[in-house]
Amino acid sequence: MAIEWSEKPADRITLGGSALEYGCWGPAPDQAPTLVMLHEGLGSIAQWRDLPARLAAATGFGVLAYARAGYGGSDPATLPRPLNYMSLEAENVLGPLLDAAGIAQAVLLGHSDGATIAAIYGGSVSDMRVRGLVLIAPHFFAEAEGLTAIRAAGKAYREGTLRNRLSKYHRDVDSAFNGWHDAWTDPAFESWNVADCIDHLRIPVLAIQGREDPYGTLAQISEIEARIYSPLETLILEGCGHAPHLEYPEQTEAAIVEFCARLHRLEREEVRIA
Repeated sequence: MAIEWSEKPADRITLGGSALEYGCWGPAPDQAPTLVMLHEGLGSIAQWRDLPARLAAATGFGVLAYARAGYGGSDPATLPRPLNYMSLEAENVLGPLLDAAGIAQAVLLGHSDGATIAAIYGGSVSDMRVRGLVLIAPHFFAEAEGLTAIRAAGKAYREGTLRNRLSKYHRDVDSAFNGWHDAWTDPAFESWNVADCIDHLRIPVLAIQGREDPYGTLAQISEIEARIYSPLETLILEGCGHAPHLEYPEQTEAAIVEFCARLHRLEREEVRIA
């Protein structure tokens, strides 16, 4: 099944046994490189707001965003999620998604869980189509501070307004929340660590982090700096929490646009030299 290049396609794409919601903006993959957007652990396409359209306009790239199983308008996920669910997404879904879209050149842009999935894919799959990574608030290992914040989110979901706020974005809000929350609060998740994927990255990376992110400290960025062999740019935003693209949109988007422009220039120079 091929992807229909449309902001509101007629059908969902079936990958990994689930029908997944997706949307596309800007030029199709046969006309320009493609930004592939991977949402956070409680995210969806709608929660990117108008960022896909803005990035398509500012970069000249096409943009493809999709909702993983259990999120947005996609099929519910099978619960409980396995604790390696991010690795499984990278291994079983992301490559077939690029195939279905006919993508020849891609930059993977992920937020939180989506950033981790992008990094795992970039470091574990030899896919020459992927030319760079934009990692917004990535996590490579569990931290006590982040786990505390996730437990607090669980209390807000059960007793506060979080469930109601999330319900407008997800077809099955309990599947979306519990799949994420219950994996991260499993005692075995305290030892979760996928940082070895950084060792194998051979493509440029832009890492963006809010200094006041409750779900991950700057130790996540330090881990990239200590282990990466490929070019790395970082943007640390003061007074910013877990969603730099929403809290500091101008700075975040400017960094992404500049990164993509630089990759595209290098790509064209390499083609001319060859």
